[in-house]
Amino acid sequence: MTKIYLVRHAEAEGNLYRRIHGQYDSLVTPRGMEQIKALAKRFEDVHVDAVYSSDLCRTRTTAQAIYEPKGLPLITTPALREIAMGEWEDDMWGRIEEDFPEQYNYYNNCPDKWDIPGGEHWDDFCRRITGAMLTIAEENPDKIVAAVTHGCAIRALISVIKGIPASEISSVQYCDNTAVALITVEDGKIALEYMNDSSHLPDDLTAFRHETWWKSKKATDGRNMRIEPFDVAANKERYIARYREAWIISHGSDKGFSDIYYDWAFMRSMKDARAVAEAKLGGEPAGMIELAPESGEKEGYGHIAFLCMDEKYRGRDLGIQLIGHAISFYRPLGRKKLRLNVAASNTTAVKFYAKCGFTEAKREQGNFGEVIVMEKGIALP
Repeated sequence: MTKIYLVRHAEAEGNLYRRIHGQYDSLVTPRGMEQIKALAKRFEDVHVDAVYSSDLCRTRTTAQAIYEPKGLPLITTPALREIAMGEWEDDMWGRIEEDFPEQYNYYNNCPDKWDIPGGEHWDDFCRRITGAMLTIAEENPDKIVAAVTHGCAIRALISVIKGIPASEISSVQYCDNTAVALITVEDGKIALEYMNDSSHLPDDLTAFRHETWWKSKKATDGRNMRIEPFDVAANKERYIARYREAWIISHGSDKGFSDIYYDWAFMRSMKDARAVAEAKLGGEPAGMIELAPESGEKEGYGHIAFLCMDEKYRGRDLGIQLIGHAISFYRPLGRKKLRLNVAASNTTAVKFYAKCGFTEAKREQGNFGEVIVMEKGIALP
C-alpha cells in the first residue's frame, strides 16, 4: 500500500489578486512563503520517501518545504497541474462572474457542464489527476509520498474517490492553501484517509478561514472587482479630479498639480488601452491604475505611474487587485520588477505597498518633498 500526502500549493498571486490561474504560471505571495515555513514544520518528523509536484512555479516552491529538509529530489509532472482554464486564464473572477454567470456557476457547482474555449473538460481532468495518483503509486510501491498540486485538482480527485457526481461537487469543500489530505493506493484502488487539514497554519497565515465565498454555491463574497480599460479621452474631467484628489492626499494640497498628467495618461492609453484602467465593483467605479510602459524598459522594470482607490472603497483591501493588473500587463513584456514612487509623508500608501510585497529601493528628493522608490519582483524563476 502506498500512502500519498496531497498538499495544495501555498497562497499564490491568483489567490491574492483574484485572478484565474489554472495553468497560468505565477509566484507564491509573501504570506504564502510564511505558510511554506509552517508546512515544513508540520512535515519535520514525517517520513517521506519521494516528493512530487506539478511543474508550475507555485507548487514547486511549496514542495521545497518537504523535499529540501529531507534531502530528496523533486519530481515534477504536468499530470499534477491545475485544470486548464482556456480563455479564462489570467482573467479576473470579477469579470467572469458578471459577464458569464451561467458558466461561472457551472464551473463551481456542475463542472461537467462547464464549457469554454480551450478549457479542459471535467471528465478528462478527473481522469488525468486520478491517473497521476495511480502512476505515483506504481512508481513507489509500499512507500510514503508527498504530492503538491492544486485546489481544483484535489477537489476533483476527492469527488472521484467518494463517487460524487459533478452535479453534487459543491458537497466537496474547497481546501485551504497548504492544506493536507492523505490518500492510500492499493491494488489500483484509492481511499481517502482525511482531507483539508490546515491545522499547521495559525489564523494570521490563512485567509481561507476568514473568507465566506467557499461556503456558498454562488462562490463569491462580492469583493471580486473587474478591471477594464478607462476611456481617458471621454472622461478627462473625471481623470483629472481623481488625480487631483490623490495628489492632495499625498502632498497636503494641490500645489504643483498640473493637467500634464492627463496628457501623459492620454498618450499611454492611445499606445495601449490597458495602460490606464478602471476598477469596478458591482458595476460602480472603485479605483484606477495607470501604467507607464515607456519607463524602465532597459532596466527591466514596469513603472506604476498612478494608483488610487475611490474614497468609498478605501481601507477594504481591494486595491491589491490593481497590483495584479500591473503584473498581468508587465510580465509578458519581460519586466522583472514593478516600481513606483510614493511620497514619504504618505504613510498610508507606504504601508499599503509594503503589504503588497514592495520594498524600499531608494529615496530621492522630489520637488514637493522626499519620495520613496519602491519595487517588487515579478519574474518567474
